[in-house]
Amino acid sequence: MTSPHWTADATEALFELPFNDLIFRAQEVHRQRFDANTVQRSALLSIKTGGCSEDCGYCSQAARRDQQTGIERGKLLELDEVKVAAQAAKDKGATRFCMGAAWRGPKEGDLDKVIEMVRVVKDLGMEACLTLGLLDAGQAEKLAAAGLDYYNHNLDTSAEFYGQVITTHSQAARMNTLMSVRAAGMKICCGGIIGMGETRRVRAALIAQLANLNPAPESVPINHLVAIPGTPMENAPPLDPFEFVRTIAAARITMPTSWVRLSAGRMQMSDELQALCFLAGANSIFYGTQLLTTENAEAARDEALFSRLGLKAA
Repeated sequence: MTSPHWTADATEALFELPFNDLIFRAQEVHRQRFDANTVQRSALLSIKTGGCSEDCGYCSQAARRDQQTGIERGKLLELDEVKVAAQAAKDKGATRFCMGAAWRGPKEGDLDKVIEMVRVVKDLGMEACLTLGLLDAGQAEKLAAAGLDYYNHNLDTSAEFYGQVITTHSQAARMNTLMSVRAAGMKICCGGIIGMGETRRVRAALIAQLANLNPAPESVPINHLVAIPGTPMENAPPLDPFEFVRTIAAARITMPTSWVRLSAGRMQMSDELQALCFLAGANSIFYGTQLLTTENAEAARDEALFSRLGLKAA
């Protein structure tokens, strides 16, 4: 058995570098693989909201928290609704359309309907990504056969901190789904959430876990916790913004070929903080005014920021 390329110790050492040295190193790595002035744009649509059986501490869609968070349970969207949303996202410049459903995992009947959604997105000439929870045997193969490009299933946090965030399923179960996705020939979208009260060591260990997936995820969403009222993490202590930038830089250095995406929490970030994240190696964003249940930066604000920074669409 070979040793992991990145240990938690080695990754934490990146976090400990002087800020300017860390950013310089991240930029060097970034420019070896990517155009430093391009950003890929993805759009995200909740195709089934609320009523989830799981207890993820950051999430407003858990059925057990309906009354506290005010999230209304919805049915799976109709195919025409998805097509309209995907076309609108494409018209605004998104090249990847991501669809998420609040399930522990999809039932076969629901999966067949979602597969039709994938085909609609592909027919529009966009990349398709899904996040449906844990996959059972054979489901990854069905999605691959339908032409799905990416499957998203985040590790969320490091293995040692995971039990403080989620108790209804293990991180190992998430790993099993990721391996099924990879074996079926699809690309992996896998990242985590920063700012849940974890230590720097936990953040470093998460980045190391992601980097040591073989191969590393093609897409790595780095989410900043949105402390939603009614969730167990509504009072999570605020994260130092520079620590978030350090996490982006560590992800870029340890996963040089991956798209590193600014995901949840961007609405609360200043333009200056986002610019630092792009400098640290982030080169993908969620585009549009809504994520699954939280607000996202408006397209006009993004266009203005891109113009000020001289960034263009990938």
